[in-house]
This record gives sequence, structure tokens and C-alpha cells, in this order.
Amino acid sequence: MKKLHQYLGTLLVMLCLFFLPNKGFAQNTNTVSGKVLDDSGVTVPGANVSIKETGKSTVTNENGEYSFSNIEAGTYTIIATNVGYKTFEKKIAIKEGESLEVNLLLEGESQSLKEVVVTGSSTPRSKLESSVAITTMGAKAIEDRAPSSTAALLQTIPGFVVEASGGEIGNNLFARGIPSAGAYEYVQIQEDGLPVFEDGALQFANADTFYRLDETVSKMEAVRGGSASIFANNAPGGIINFISKTGQNEFMGRAKFTTSDYGMFRTDLNLSGALIKDKLFFNVGGFYRADNGVRNTGFTANKGGQIKGNITYKFDDNDYLRINFKHLDDRNAFYLPIPLKSNNGKVEGIPGFNPNYGTLTSVNLSHLNVPQYGGGTFSADLEDGSHPIINSIGAEFKKKISEKVTFKNAFKNTNIDLNYNAIFPNGGPWTQDAYAADVQNTTASNLTYSYVDNGQKLDPNALIMRADLWHIEKKMNNFANNFSFNFDLDPVKLTAGYYYSNWKSNQYWNWNSYLVGVSDNPRLLNVKDNTSGVDHTWNGIERITWLERDAQTKGVLNDIYADAEIKATDNLTFNAGLRYNKDKYSGYRDHARFFAEDLGILDNNTADDKVTTVKGNPYTYWRYDVSEWSYTAAGNYKFNDKMASYVRYSHGFRSPIEESFYEYADDLSKLKNTEVNQFELGYKYASSFFSVNANLFHMGLKNVPFADILSDGSSENKFADVNNIGLEVETNARYSIVKLNFTFTVQKPEYDNFTGTNADGSTFNFNGNTARRIPKFFCNLRPEVDITKDLTAYVQFSYYDKKFTNQDNRQVLPAYKEVGAGLNYTYNNLRFAVDASNLFNEIGLTEGDPRQTTSAASDVFMARPILGRAFRFSVAINF
Repeated sequence: MKKLHQYLGTLLVMLCLFFLPNKGFAQNTNTVSGKVLDDSGVTVPGANVSIKETGKSTVTNENGEYSFSNIEAGTYTIIATNVGYKTFEKKIAIKEGESLEVNLLLEGESQSLKEVVVTGSSTPRSKLESSVAITTMGAKAIEDRAPSSTAALLQTIPGFVVEASGGEIGNNLFARGIPSAGAYEYVQIQEDGLPVFEDGALQFANADTFYRLDETVSKMEAVRGGSASIFANNAPGGIINFISKTGQNEFMGRAKFTTSDYGMFRTDLNLSGALIKDKLFFNVGGFYRADNGVRNTGFTANKGGQIKGNITYKFDDNDYLRINFKHLDDRNAFYLPIPLKSNNGKVEGIPGFNPNYGTLTSVNLSHLNVPQYGGGTFSADLEDGSHPIINSIGAEFKKKISEKVTFKNAFKNTNIDLNYNAIFPNGGPWTQDAYAADVQNTTASNLTYSYVDNGQKLDPNALIMRADLWHIEKKMNNFANNFSFNFDLDPVKLTAGYYYSNWKSNQYWNWNSYLVGVSDNPRLLNVKDNTSGVDHTWNGIERITWLERDAQTKGVLNDIYADAEIKATDNLTFNAGLRYNKDKYSGYRDHARFFAEDLGILDNNTADDKVTTVKGNPYTYWRYDVSEWSYTAAGNYKFNDKMASYVRYSHGFRSPIEESFYEYADDLSKLKNTEVNQFELGYKYASSFFSVNANLFHMGLKNVPFADILSDGSSENKFADVNNIGLEVETNARYSIVKLNFTFTVQKPEYDNFTGTNADGSTFNFNGNTARRIPKFFCNLRPEVDITKDLTAYVQFSYYDKKFTNQDNRQVLPAYKEVGAGLNYTYNNLRFAVDASNLFNEIGLTEGDPRQTTSAASDVFMARPILGRAFRFSVAINF
């Protein structure tokens, strides 16, 4: 009932504002309306549209739409202009009583500065006039990139180190050298300006778990640093906004089929058009996909899909009401570190384990059914993978109240049921001698190893290890509402807004340890002590429920913000923004009794001797309040229509993450918000054949938490400061039939104030060390050649410098390169494509094993490499 009141209250505000007096609503005469599109078919917000003979002019809204009313019958010249585009003129004729729709096509003068952006600002602005570092990509460019996941697409953005080695979901993004446990901790992923979920770094619920790329996407805009802290919570590193397609008068559709060399069957469909001409429009689409995954699990690794859409009612003067919805039901295998070895500094696979296609996630470990403390059993299915079921619904309303004031409100309610199952390495690999001595405190000759499935004895030279099935259940919901007033007070454009969000995450964990032989598709092992007759495993399970957790985290955000754009001269623009966060976090945590219970169910067997349980112990209820200011100031100087430069300072913060709240629930005074100060100097240039965007930045961070879950179930619980200075560059060039895109980032992220004492009493001093998992240099080079008008070929080259697994900088992850390539051919309304990734099967390591605290007693180490070579084939039709 409370949620229903929220929806009704929000809609009531919208309707009341809609019925405010506005002379534009009382007219019903001749109209001219439409969209402004660029040469790739993407809508252009912020374009100037005028009707020459009437003196009337307007600016397209964030959906690229314009509208004129009260136009007398006659012949006119309609003109569209925007920075970075050639002026477009067209003769039109309108009859009495006619509603004329005219779409206007702007041809870009440059490759990179033509886009008008709406993310990270209060008003649409061209890249040339904006004072932020931003990368944009339209639907066509996204398709040309052929990303295998959301994370793979984000790898094209300079300044963002993105690990896409986990598969389609659960990947990690590190913005401008900010180290973290992973996920999307310092950036916010948005759909149409609202977060996919308020916090993108909840445990085992990375933001990309809740978002899928498909044909409903119109455009991606990614802001790095800058104004992100003014327009999003906990996002000092940036905002990534995926903008959805909307409808138009003419019916349009696109269908696509994709297959691959790893058994993919995928269909995409998007339909859009008008339910009532000039008034009511729709866009609906989605996908269904099933495949075996690039790494061989022995089962269907990825299976599911989504349906997503919106309905828009358009009023006069570019006002509109839009309702949107999404249903996602998709499960994905999640890949983690695998055993590898080093041969004179070269990373290689070990015998029996393919480094490009092997995984510990195996059909042989699929079904878990174990007894529990207090009675009953616990069951989990590895084949269900990471499986979110998401239902979201929202609305967006915009109304021009007067010539100077515009109101906008958007809200979304999201419910998520996440069932998460993955295999985590958690001990070893060991030789059989090492396992006997270090784990079972005996000698190898006293132990017998045999496979569970057939009783066959294990090769005495084979390695063994623990492979845990970590099961997590999360019940999550989020209601977010953002309303704002825009004041056009020439030369000042002022936005004032209020953002409200409440969210909740309930979670339950149950983790169990398998013992397996180290190989592709590992098999379960039983181990028996021949001298005592004691079994150390039960059907391959070495430790039953060695970890159990029951916890909740909630957030209620009440934030106000203001943003001012001041046009001091035709060439000089200032920007200033301010946000005040008044946020409350609360929840509870269990006090599990670790390894405390002997179930006594399994006779002469140690597998159930040390069970962890949350039952019988009290819960700790906690509360943490945040009162923080974020602010920014910038100036942008446009030297001419092809060159500009900007300078910006910003201050933002990140609240503690979910794991920190859990670990410090008994004493929250130990927690601090992470403070982020940034200074940026940007330069932009574009000609008809070359463009460059360069951003020099300095990041100063205080109280950065390190909260990885270790192999014993505890958290790192360390804090440090980080300083980083870097340069991001994005260039585009075109000459004749050749196009070239080149991006690179060079940076120096180092720890400061990072000393202390370890749990074993030893001390550490990491000052001056390089931030973990962050390369000092990485780049992407993409040449394209138009072999004919309809046939294009490309090569994608990526390079990542060496980096370090942990803060001590002892384990080096070597530098690596990855090469992809593809062809696409267009015939009328058909598009055929073949795309290949990691053509040379590079074993590029994105992370070590941050959960492991001890080294294995063998020459084998654990790390997560990029996915092996894969080919995808697609055909799409526009209709």
C-alpha cells in the first residue's frame, strides 16, 4: 500500500502540473513537428530548429524532437542547425488543418564533436560546448563494435579500466585509477537518466547484472568525473547512461539473428510507431538468447531474455508524458580465476586445463544437496548461475509552465529477485603431498583419492583443490524519483531539483566446499584416511555450509541539487553545481557461529564436523547517516567552431559499501565516506577529417576501503588514500575510405597513508605502491576500411600494461594485448556481419585471486584470463 501511495502521489503531481494554464494547450491548429537525426539515424537533442518566414524557433528536447503550433497554411523554409553539423534547410508546405511531420537530417562536419549530450548536465549541450569528459556512442556504432557484454562495450571508453573476463555479467569497472573490490563502485549505470539500481556495488550484484544491451538502445553517454557527483549518488567516477529508443509516426522495425561458434541462438526485435498519429507513440523490443558460453561448462551457460518498452504521449511545445517498463529474466555463468603456470615469465595453461576455454564451473558440480544445522537440507543448482528476475516500471513527464520555466519529473520502481550460484576457487591447487600435510595433517600415503562418479583412483601426480559453490539469494527493490525545475534566465540557465530514493537489499548466503581434481570440467573427489578409516568428504563435499550469512541493507536518500550554466560571452561559458545529500542507511547483520557445529549426521566423516550457522544468535541492527556536500565549477572557452578547452574542479564522495556496513555493524564509528577531489583540464578539436578529445586529470581520494571477501569468509577491512594523475585521449580520423579510432589512458595511481598491522601481527607499509588491478597505460586502436560502399572491415587492437593483484605489489599480472576483427555487409535493408574476439587466443590476466590469503604448495597460481577466441555471426533486417 505504501508503494501504491508513492506511485499515485507522483502521478498526481504530474497531472496537476499538466493542467496548469498554458495557452499552448488550448490551440488545435496547423502544426509542424518531427525529429532531428544525425547521419547514423541517432536523434540529436539540443539542435536549433526554425521556420524562416515566421521567425519562430525552438530547440529539440532530449529525444531530438521539435514542435511548432499555430502555423498558417502556406509554404515555408525549415532550418536545422547545431554545432558540429552542416546547416540543413528544407522547403515544406502545410495545408489548413494539417499536422505535418518532418524529420530533419543533419550531416556531421566532424566525427566526434557532433553529438549533443544530456548526461551529466541540466540542459542539452554539444560536446564542443560541454565542460566534461564524455564519450558517446549511437546504436549504429554500438552494433559495429559488436560487444559481447555491457562491460565489453565500456572497454572502449578512455579512463575506465573494465574487466570483462567474468562473462556477460558480474564484471568490474575502475574509474580513473580508483581501486576497489570490483563491481561499479564509483560510477552509476543509468537507463534513461535513472539508476538501474541505486547502488551498483552490492555484494554479488554488480550493476551490469541488471542491464542488457539489445536493439532497444538508441545511444550510450558516459561522463567521467566532472559533474557526475551533482547528478548521481555515489558516482564521483562517472555516469554511464543508456538512452532508449522512442516511437515516431512511421512504423519501423528491426529484427536480428545471431549465432556463434559456442552454440549461440539469439533473436532480437524492436518495433516502434504511432498508436495515434502526432500524439501517442510506442517502442517495444527485447531479446531471447541461449548459448554454451565461451568457456566450456558442459551445460547451457547463458539462457534467458528481456522485454522492454515505452509509450509516449506528446503535447504541444515539446511537452510529453512517457511510461516505460522492463522485464528481465536471464541466467548467466560467472567465470572466476583458473589454475595457470608461468614458464620463464610467459603465462601458460597447466596440463589438462585449457586457459582459453577451461573453467572450474562444471556440470559435474551442478547439484548440491546438504544437511543443515537444526534439521532439513539446503539445495543449490550451479546451472542457474547468476539469475536475476527484474520487473521495473516508471514514468517521465515534461511540461513547459511558462516561456521561462520548465518542469520535469521521472520515477522508476524496480524489483529484483537474484539467485546467484558460482564456483569460487578457495584453496590450492595442492599436490597430494601438500594437501595431506597442510590440510589433513597427515602424510600422502595415508590418504586415498577416488572420483565420486565412478570410484576410479586419482592419478598420484594430479593436483587437487577446493572449488566452492557460493550460493547467494538477494531480494532487492528500489523506488527512485527525480524532479527538477529549469529556468531560462538568459544568459543563465538554472536547474534546481530534488532526488528521492529508497532501496533495500535482503541477502542470504550458504557456501559449501567441493574437493576436485584440477582439470577442465573438474570431477568431484572423495578422500579417505586409510589408517583411521575416516572419510574427509561426503559425495565430494569437503566442508558443508562452512559459511552462512543473513543480512539486510537499506538506504533512504533525500538530496537537493542545483546547476547553473552561464553564457558569459558567445565563446565563454561557466558551469557551477551543488548537491546536498541527506541519506540514511540501516539494516541488520547476523552473528554466525563459524565452524561451531558438528551435525553428527555423517558417521566417521569430517565433512559435517565444522558447520557454520546463523541460528540461535542475536542480530545486530545498525544505522548510519550521511550528510555531505558535493560541488563543482568549470569554465569552457570556445576558440572557434572547431576548437574549445575547459577547466573543472569537483568534489564528490562515496558512501560505505554493503560489506563495510556488515563488517562494522558493531562499531560504525570506524567507517568514513570516501572523499574524491578532481581537477580536470580538457581540450577538444575537430576538423572535417580529424578530431581529438584530451583530458588531463588529477584525482585525490581519502578513506578508500578494501573489502574483498577472503577465502575464510572474512573481509580485508583496510582503508587508504590514493592519488592519481593521468591523461585520457580519444581521437578519430577519416581519410577517403579509411576511418581510425584511437583511445589511450596513461596514469600513475599510488597509495598513501596505507600502513598498519595485519591479523597475524605483522606490519605493512604500502605507501607509494601502485593501486591494485590498475594498469598505468592502456589503449584501444580500431581502423576501419570501407572496401566498397556496402562492405566494411575492421580490426580492434587493445593493449593493457602490467598491473598488480594486491596492494603489496608482489604478484604481477603481465601486460597483454587482444586483437579482434570483423566484416559487415549491407544489402538494401539487410545487414550481415561476422565478428571475432581474441583472435590469437591471448592469455591476458585481468585479476589474480584476491580471495586467497596463502600461496599454494605447487608452482601453479590462480588468475582470471580474458575469454578465448570466439566468432559471432549475425543478420539483421530493417523494416
